[in-house]
Amino acid sequence: MSEDTVQRGAAGMPEAPAKTEGLPSVDDLEEAMRDVVDPELGINVVDLGLLYGIDVHSDDAGPVVTLDMTLTSAACPLTDVIEDQARAALTQGADGGLANDVRINWVWMPPWGPDKITDDGREQLRALGFTV
Repeated sequence: MSEDTVQRGAAGMPEAPAKTEGLPSVDDLEEAMRDVVDPELGINVVDLGLLYGIDVHSDDAGPVVTLDMTLTSAACPLTDVIEDQARAALTQGADGGLANDVRINWVWMPPWGPDKITDDGREQLRALGFTV
């Protein structure tokens, strides 16, 4: 094997990621999710640390996005509002959106806490008068 050859698998580098040709990138999906704002705090769900993971795959109709998300409280009465905003952020737009379908997997472990808030989220909360 020459020095220029990358060995993958058990004896070398991890397997190459699956091809996602024609699918939106996780970065693009995360950026779109910045339009989803927690109705109580007025800060987007990404900077609040409520978005735990993004998975995108394709089915016969096109890109399907699965979001792993949590809420600041399991008893949050505004779950439907956040779901509707997420669906709109990812499926609507000038070009029809980034995804054909959105599924949200509500997760409670690990529990959300203020440590999940990004630096940008902390700045936004401070500007609103919150101490974080």
